[in-house]
Amino acid sequence: MSSDRNTRVKGEEIDVDETTSEKAVSKKKLSSESGATSDSAADSHSGATSSSGVDSHSRADSNERIPVTSRVLGKISQGWDWLEEMLTGRFHATYGLAVTRILIGFTGLGLLLTNFNARHYAFGVGSAWNGEIAEPKSDFPNIWLFSLFHRAVTNPPLFTAMILGLAILAVVIILGWRTRIVLPFYLVLWVSYIELNDGAGDQGDNAYRMFMIAMLFADTTRRWSLDARRKKKQNLKFPETDGGSFRWVLIMANNLAIVVLAFQVCAIYMSGGLYKAGGAAWQHGFAVYNPLHTQQFGTWPVLSDLMTAWGPMVVAISWGSVLFQCAFPFMLFNRYTRIVGLVGILSFHLGIALLMGLPWFSLTMIAVDAIFIRDRSFEKVHRLVSRWWTSTTEGMERAKVKSSS
Repeated sequence: MSSDRNTRVKGEEIDVDETTSEKAVSKKKLSSESGATSDSAADSHSGATSSSGVDSHSRADSNERIPVTSRVLGKISQGWDWLEEMLTGRFHATYGLAVTRILIGFTGLGLLLTNFNARHYAFGVGSAWNGEIAEPKSDFPNIWLFSLFHRAVTNPPLFTAMILGLAILAVVIILGWRTRIVLPFYLVLWVSYIELNDGAGDQGDNAYRMFMIAMLFADTTRRWSLDARRKKKQNLKFPETDGGSFRWVLIMANNLAIVVLAFQVCAIYMSGGLYKAGGAAWQHGFAVYNPLHTQQFGTWPVLSDLMTAWGPMVVAISWGSVLFQCAFPFMLFNRYTRIVGLVGILSFHLGIALLMGLPWFSLTMIAVDAIFIRDRSFEKVHRLVSRWWTSTTEGMERAKVKSSS
């Protein structure tokens, strides 16, 4: 029994020792966990302290006052970057310039054809009675470069051949073939032709030649031209990669030409509107009535009577034309007002062309107004027309097959 007791006592001692060792281990774990907890708390506290320090430092930096000169220089730098991107980043108004080129060509061709039967009376030997063949009123015939038609005016067959050649150049411009080379020759010959009779020209002719001078620096054949088709065959990535290392020079010349054209158009509209606003007839709203009932400008008497039969309409047209002309430059800064302005000015020119018999002047102004339409708008219209044309042709083919069967 004593041995069992000793054994039991020893076992109890072993249990006590194991229990004691387990308690010691658990204490160590608790101490390590508490240490880790305190370390993490300390780290979090230090992190929070450091983050709050960073926040306070950044807040201090943000609250720091920036000098006025630095702000001004920063704005100037941003404006310069924007201007550089606008002038040299990409070609602007590629479709608009193509429309301008085509309509300018049609204007010249139309003027030549409509005056062809009266060419000798208006510009040739039949106009010798006004004395301009012997002593020109304009200085252009005295300049060698612009005296070609003046030298040939006394030779009717040669004079007629030169007019036909000028008409052929107008067709070439419409098609857009070698326009960089053809347009300067066309401009010189056109000025030489139109200055034969100083009394036969008008302000539309002046605008026509001014627009062509600006077009010399623009790339008007990037769309809808034979030049674009030829360049596309030579370079499949045209028009995105043409020009080589001097591409930015071509882009800048093109975009500056657009700026010049826009300024000329806006100046014409603004000056015309302000001049009208100073007249009593325009102020009282009956200015449109007078020219429509003259023999010179009342080309369609029935339409003239219809447009002027109602007094409020006459006032609305008179005042509306003045307002649109004066407000047109400012309406270009916003997309929606630009649409209203373009529709209004288009209606204005169509009315002048139809009611007053001035189609070529109106077509000249409409040609340059096309540069204010974005390329995206032209592309949308092009896709719609292409889709309509494709569906129409397919429908016609199906109708033919069905009728034949």
